[in-house]
Amino acid sequence: MSSIRQYLSGIFGEAFEKAGLDKSFGAVVESQRPDLSQFQCNGAMAAAKVAKCNPRQTAEKVAETARELAPQLSIELAGPGFMNISVSDEFIAANANSSLSSTTLRLEMPTPQKIVIDFGGPNVAKPMHVGHLRSSIIGDSLQRLLRRLGHSVVTDNHIGDWGTQMGMLICKMREEQPSLPYFDEKYSGEYPKDAPCSIADLERMYPQASAHCKTDEVAMAEAVKATDELQKGRAGYIALWKHFVALSVETLKKDFDALGVRFDHWYGESHYTSAMRELTESLRRNGCAVESEGALVMHVAREDDKAPMPPVLLVKSGGGFLYATSDIATIDFRMKEFAPDRIIYVVDKRQSQHFEQVFRAVRIASIVKSETGLEHTGFGTVNGPDGKPFKTRAGGVMRLSDLITMVTDKARSRMTEAEIGSNLSDAEKEDIAVKVGMATLKFADLSNHRLSDYVFDLEKFSCFEGKTGPYLLYTAVRIKSIMRKAADAGFAEGPITGIGEPERKLLLILASLTDAINAAAENLAPNFLCDYAYSLAQEFNRFYNDCHIMREENVERRSSWLSIAKLSLLTMESALDILGISMPDRM
Repeated sequence: MSSIRQYLSGIFGEAFEKAGLDKSFGAVVESQRPDLSQFQCNGAMAAAKVAKCNPRQTAEKVAETARELAPQLSIELAGPGFMNISVSDEFIAANANSSLSSTTLRLEMPTPQKIVIDFGGPNVAKPMHVGHLRSSIIGDSLQRLLRRLGHSVVTDNHIGDWGTQMGMLICKMREEQPSLPYFDEKYSGEYPKDAPCSIADLERMYPQASAHCKTDEVAMAEAVKATDELQKGRAGYIALWKHFVALSVETLKKDFDALGVRFDHWYGESHYTSAMRELTESLRRNGCAVESEGALVMHVAREDDKAPMPPVLLVKSGGGFLYATSDIATIDFRMKEFAPDRIIYVVDKRQSQHFEQVFRAVRIASIVKSETGLEHTGFGTVNGPDGKPFKTRAGGVMRLSDLITMVTDKARSRMTEAEIGSNLSDAEKEDIAVKVGMATLKFADLSNHRLSDYVFDLEKFSCFEGKTGPYLLYTAVRIKSIMRKAADAGFAEGPITGIGEPERKLLLILASLTDAINAAAENLAPNFLCDYAYSLAQEFNRFYNDCHIMREENVERRSSWLSIAKLSLLTMESALDILGISMPDRM
């Protein structure tokens, strides 16, 4: 539905403008006293302060003009200049009927932008774990949200496939299978097409190699050397590395598919290898980068910094590149390839200093124009009941695939307890369990503000009651069931008319979807939409308890209620789609 609040802001903005004041003072918000009015405008006090006049008189003048512009409004003044606003039932009904006749969700479109969103970002040879959950789910929701607002969005899964972990794996493989041709510098034939290991081998070898390097300086030096040789193009290492990447990407795609997350591009760090060499030489030549103790660095500190800001290390004394080098080369590529207005990084908030360094560096180097937005959209951690990062019962890092299995198993168990889907086929029940499990996982994450840490409580989040994903799905499926039964009974939808208290409250919430979408986009925070979807589900269930659609004998009233139910379903589907939550047809 069209936003009534936005419509009112337009009316009051015009009224302030006619009074010789800035229209921004006409911003309307939902009333904090719903017993007095539905909306309120508090701009008279601020406007009067600027114009040096009486706020009450300003409010009276603005209210009078607003009544002329929109006679359907009821405006009451309170205190020094608060304007309490309510709209007529006829206006609410007309707004709802207009929305039902439209085939698309109408939004207040901002100027469309080209936006690159960097999220996901797992590492080759490492299984995705719970730490990758938030970047993937939040990033996917943001790209859905921004596309819905009409922006042109490019998504990139910037995988880590070129760092020291590659050198560690090469050394570990050499230790286990030294006779492989990849390690013979004199070998000149074709390298095997089939990988000499499995993804299970990689996932076993990497933690072993990493632990060894942390305690053995010689092993670490060998890994660094192997990494440098790989990055300089040693043929055998490149061939072996390609096997590592192919095995890992195949597995990673399965995890992302399970989450329902897709990317436009999978440009890994390796994509920027030659660019990193050219870029660092260019930065050296133009004086942006300088030598320091054998390494190449960029100084990005400012005089007004309140805390120390270390220089950006571009090239190590041994010649190897670092994450910052890759990130700067990545931004350079994205500016040339996509010409974006904004680049958004959905990455753990603990990386804030790293991104501040990188963003400063690309500005200093004139890689990014001043008008281009660079945003680190950070997020907190997923914690267990002990308040520490979520782990398995054995104390290890929870693999994402295991977490997905866990929530699906719990959904299946909850459905059995509640006798949900008992009359459906096994295949349909399993499909529902997967969707309920994913709704459990995604809503639990997205309903918290992204910057907050939160405790993952599976017992709480998997309930079909309360502020949970399963509750939202259950409500949506309930509406679908109502619509099917009505169709089977030959009941038709009709114009929304004669609304009373239950309908009014629900229709006002339905009319605020675009407000929730805009708030989520403005703050890059999907929790605004989660709050909205939960409020909508609650209000629909109240409406349904008061308005017995299938038992109503008055045809006009029943038809009106069916249309309200249909609009509720369409609105819930829109909100859940942006959150990346799929709903089943029945339960």
